[in-house]
Amino acid sequence: MRAVVVHDGNLQVTDVPLPEPGAGQIRLRVSRTGICGSDLHVRHDAEASADVAAEVGYPDFMRRPHHVVMGHEFAGTVDAYGPGCLRRWRPGQLVVSLPLIKHGDEVHMTGMSERAPGAYAEYVLVSEDATMPVPAGVEPGLAALTEPLAVAHHAVRRGDVAKNDTAVVIGCGPIGLAVILMLKAAGVRRVVAADFTEARRDLARTCGADVVVDPTVQTPWSVIDGDPGLVTSATDLYGAGLTALRDLRKVRGVPWWTVMRTAQRFGAGPRGAVVFECVGLPGVIEDIVTHAPFRSRIVVVGVCMQPDTFRPTMASNKEVDLRFSFCYDPAEFREALQMVAHRRIDPRPLLTGVVGLDGVAEAFDELAKADHHAKILVDPSRATT
Repeated sequence: MRAVVVHDGNLQVTDVPLPEPGAGQIRLRVSRTGICGSDLHVRHDAEASADVAAEVGYPDFMRRPHHVVMGHEFAGTVDAYGPGCLRRWRPGQLVVSLPLIKHGDEVHMTGMSERAPGAYAEYVLVSEDATMPVPAGVEPGLAALTEPLAVAHHAVRRGDVAKNDTAVVIGCGPIGLAVILMLKAAGVRRVVAADFTEARRDLARTCGADVVVDPTVQTPWSVIDGDPGLVTSATDLYGAGLTALRDLRKVRGVPWWTVMRTAQRFGAGPRGAVVFECVGLPGVIEDIVTHAPFRSRIVVVGVCMQPDTFRPTMASNKEVDLRFSFCYDPAEFREALQMVAHRRIDPRPLLTGVVGLDGVAEAFDELAKADHHAKILVDPSRATT
């Protein structure tokens, strides 16, 4: 079969053996595969990711000298079953799968390891247990977005976002746009998005952002300054505490501290914004910590490949929560697919291009420019670029 293989940073279409499904595995004929920002990063800088993966217990992550078929955001049709499968779905049925596959007792990351070739290919192997049917009416291109939408869904859940929170999305690439979709699906009333690229700002509006900001003109922090409940200076925070103490002392018959604790349990008091860092470049976390309102929850979704710094004393003074989000659980993966099927979200604006296998290398170069594209899909059956 034909596949796109990365080796030493180079992408090349080549013939590789047709994969044979092992125990508990299904071979899928690939319908669509999304090109992920992680793929763009590891193409040239796999070593940094491989070193971290090894430290956290996965030694088989791809490295530059390896020959790897990438592609972990995919949808495909059932082609063949391996031994021991329950054969849950009929041949030709469209399915999606978590990008994890078991070989015996070992678990490997599909599209990120020589041990688990991905879906920049005509066929890909998946674990039957990790596979889910695509509901009727969901086209393959939208089904292939299940994985990045699940990443965004998990990030929003990590932020513990309430409907009346102010949410700020920094960076409107594919994951930032998916976060906007998930925030609006969760009923968040005020979503502010910021990106330097005009085309991506337009996409952010289409995805439902209530306010879209060009950082060269104004900051998202100036937009949310004055939003109810947000505190942006130490004197305001301390003053609010003294004012509350004065008012509560006027309540007769109940100790002021009891009233204060009760009010806090019901959400009274200063509450920060929920900020999603979807850029993944050095310096962005420090900028957010410096400018976000007091007691904000900062969810880091962007993957920064270089060492970075921020000032802990600034974070401490402002009592911000710094949270990191990476993946998702199987239930979140299914929920993302169901949101698309039930039209709770419409991710079609994310789809800005389709290429065949011969166009993957050029698509990588286009996406690296970060100008007008969001998500380019690969259709292995497509003859032209």
